[in-house]
Amino acid sequence: MDKLVIDIETKNTFQDVGGYQNLTDLLISFVGVYSYKQDAYLSFFEHELEDLKKLLQNAGLIIGFSINRFDLPILNKHLNINLNAIDNIDILDDIEAKLGHRVGLDWLSQTNLKVGKSAHGLDAIKFYKEGRLEDLKNYCLQDVKITKDLYELGKKQGHLLVPTNYGAEIAKVEFNWQERMPLQTLF
Repeated sequence: MDKLVIDIETKNTFQDVGGYQNLTDLLISFVGVYSYKQDAYLSFFEHELEDLKKLLQNAGLIIGFSINRFDLPILNKHLNINLNAIDNIDILDDIEAKLGHRVGLDWLSQTNLKVGKSAHGLDAIKFYKEGRLEDLKNYCLQDVKITKDLYELGKKQGHLLVPTNYGAEIAKVEFNWQERMPLQTLF
């Protein structure tokens, strides 16, 4: 079983599909993955999603940032698989459960890693529409790296520092991210 850090980018916006309630109507442009088993960052453009599906079917743990609200529902629909059968760690969900509010990946990474995101999610759609696929790939894979680094830091030290009150305060949020790799997935 592999442990994967994942992030997806879409071709369109919530406005294009009639709002968040139509989240699964968003179309995938790119998926970035870090595979612990392969110790490699992997790239999947829209025409390579079958290869991604094979990788996901061998996952025992999926790690991401806001994956339960965004990435996994979209992937479930477009890949026709049940990623909910695989254990996951959603860093944002864990923070929200402890603090009662959400925080952006950029703020979280700047606070803990002293590095920020290279662009904004809407820029990824612009990169796709302009045919700037290398920029799209680099942007997404940087988010994967940030997410991986946050996960590893939080696992190592048992906490992350989370900006609150619009960055005016910092909260220490503790995590217990034990290895949770089930013996098999349900596919």
